[in-house]
Amino acid sequence: MTDEFDFEGVEQEPLHVFTEKAYLDYSMYVILDRALPHIGDGLKPVQRRIIYAMSELGLSASSKHKKSARTVGDVLGKFHPHGDSACYEAMVLMAQDFSYRYPLIDGQGNFGSPDDPKSFAAMRYTESRLSEFAKVLLQELGQGTVDWIANFDGTMQEPSLLPARLPHILLNGTTGIAVGMATDLPPHNLREVAEACIQLLENSRSSLDDLLRHINGPDYPTDAEIITPSAELQSIYETGNGSIRMRAVYEREDGDIIITALPHQVSGARVLEQIAQQMLAKKLPMVDDLRDESDHENPTRLVIVPRSNRVDVETLMSHLFATTDLEKTYRVNMNVIGTNGRPQVKNLKQMLQEWIAFRIDTVRRRLNWRLDKVDKRLHVLEGLLIAFLNLDEVIRIVRYEDDPKAELIRTFKISEIQAEAILETKLRNLAKLEEMKIREEQQKLSEEKKQLEKLLGSDRRIKTLIKNEIREDAETYGDARRSPITSRQAARALDETDLIPSEALTVVLSSKGWVRAAKGHEIDAKGLNFKSGDDFRDMALGKSNQSVVFIDSNGRSYTLPAYSLPSARGQGEPLTGRLKLAAGAEFISCLMAADDDLYLLSTSHGYGFVCRFEDMLTRSKNGKALISISGGARLLPPRAIQNLDVDNIASITSEGYIGVVDLKSVPHLSKGKGNKILGIPPKRLKSGEEQVSFTMCLSEKQKLVVHSGKKYKSMNLRELEEYRVERGKRGRKLPRGYQNVSLVEVVD
Repeated sequence: MTDEFDFEGVEQEPLHVFTEKAYLDYSMYVILDRALPHIGDGLKPVQRRIIYAMSELGLSASSKHKKSARTVGDVLGKFHPHGDSACYEAMVLMAQDFSYRYPLIDGQGNFGSPDDPKSFAAMRYTESRLSEFAKVLLQELGQGTVDWIANFDGTMQEPSLLPARLPHILLNGTTGIAVGMATDLPPHNLREVAEACIQLLENSRSSLDDLLRHINGPDYPTDAEIITPSAELQSIYETGNGSIRMRAVYEREDGDIIITALPHQVSGARVLEQIAQQMLAKKLPMVDDLRDESDHENPTRLVIVPRSNRVDVETLMSHLFATTDLEKTYRVNMNVIGTNGRPQVKNLKQMLQEWIAFRIDTVRRRLNWRLDKVDKRLHVLEGLLIAFLNLDEVIRIVRYEDDPKAELIRTFKISEIQAEAILETKLRNLAKLEEMKIREEQQKLSEEKKQLEKLLGSDRRIKTLIKNEIREDAETYGDARRSPITSRQAARALDETDLIPSEALTVVLSSKGWVRAAKGHEIDAKGLNFKSGDDFRDMALGKSNQSVVFIDSNGRSYTLPAYSLPSARGQGEPLTGRLKLAAGAEFISCLMAADDDLYLLSTSHGYGFVCRFEDMLTRSKNGKALISISGGARLLPPRAIQNLDVDNIASITSEGYIGVVDLKSVPHLSKGKGNKILGIPPKRLKSGEEQVSFTMCLSEKQKLVVHSGKKYKSMNLRELEEYRVERGKRGRKLPRGYQNVSLVEVVD
């Protein structure tokens, strides 16, 4: 049996229509009634309700503090039916002088700290009242300046906006995340914003550049520096989008680095933790110690102790700025709800223009409200004056008439309001002196009415009034800029090599491709202990913060950082554990040098070229192709070049031929085969009968020593002139007895 359902009289609609409508309703609520501030008073609904509820509780700046729980209870019960913790957190934020540039609430008790803004005590322990600055928002509230709306249950009225006397939207800024949009408005200096408003009131055609002569940039509640370039700041104020960079301020004191100001909402404890983590990871060898000496007198005092006086403090701080919260970026998204009730990203001029329009409307409403009050009082005074001029008749009517009110209206042609005022007049006020007081008040109010009508009849006078009020408030609440705007170079994180101490190092390569590094340059590399069947192949002298280049028999180069190599206390480790060597290849050479140092690379077939050390470097474990080696040829050891202009190349073949060539005639390449340095007949080269055995570089003052068994021959550059040939030509035979060359050396 199946159940039958009757949907008659039940509203029905497709699910996709219902969900779309529900989501749009929710998103519009979040955007308009929760997350985004209004341009008029710069407040979100919860902030507005907190401020208004506190004013209704009589918590002015001159009153006693009251428990925060009392305020939160009133806000939730009367105006804002949401969570108490969220409401209290919004209240605490407005009391934190490190979060708000101009706090709206004066808190007493634990309201958090810069290190942990959310470490505030529970609302049952803290007390609060409105700050003096809150008068800017509340001073004109009861003067007909804003519309009133019903609260959530319709039992009370609350202001839809607060009548801000200053553009609070820019002064304290705000952040908020809505649905599909967000807002991030930085705080600004009151005096600067006031001057920009006055500039716009005096000349509505003022350009953005005119306004930026007064507003230099944001002004956060911290003494840290704003390092955003002026061009970027201008772009932010033109578009309403961008980012602000802040950097901590430090000074030197007895060799230590003292950080005295941190960027907005940056925790000193967090910064010290970030630096300590780098020290534990051995990425900051130049820092010896950290201390937090912050106290009541010095709210921010972080001490960084360098390892020695030789540490470059600017380089160290640049690294810390780049890798810790000592430098922070803040997003700017000037998205607010405009006077038309719609959210929009506005530039600086649009925001000020719209707020000024809001302020002009507010002042007009205030003046009209006051004019209405004056008119009503003058009307009452006119009736009272008639009564005093006809006092006896009034007394008679009151004593003998059954309906004195109606009789007064009929007799003296007065209104019901005037008759009511006459009847409510006390006997003590019937003295002759009261007539004079009435006439004085009437005259005073008549003059005020004329002034109000003059103001309301002239836009220029209203603007002048607003300017004077802005100046008065700027004088009362304004202060000097806290966040200096300065020009700084971009921070740069140090490379691993920059962080490694520069110590003398000797890298030793064995014949079987094992490597190790010994501290110092006075190392007997050949006398080191090698594994059985292994022996010395090559060595390189350099610093621990340099790179080591290894070259294999296929002409490929590989790179490793010198500091990462194993100690020479042991026998090292095989390079094949870190680098991928081709089958059949072997490492034949290792080099350490500056990036611009030059080397001669050559093969046994007589080809070669000059290469910079930097061109040999690579990050690939597979290495990079450096020099092309044709079939049957082998790579000769690279030779360092001391002076490119005067050095010479001496090449000796296996048959005892020697040729001296100008180094300048050899090409400069980053990789390749190169050109022929010494010519060997192709047939002999192809058959392998003759190859280049040695290629050496000589400077002017060096000698070439050729060993043949136990005999040796030493020749300086002048003596070698007889062997000089053009590049690519065949050399000449060495003297008889020295043609079977076993070793060639270059000595100073």
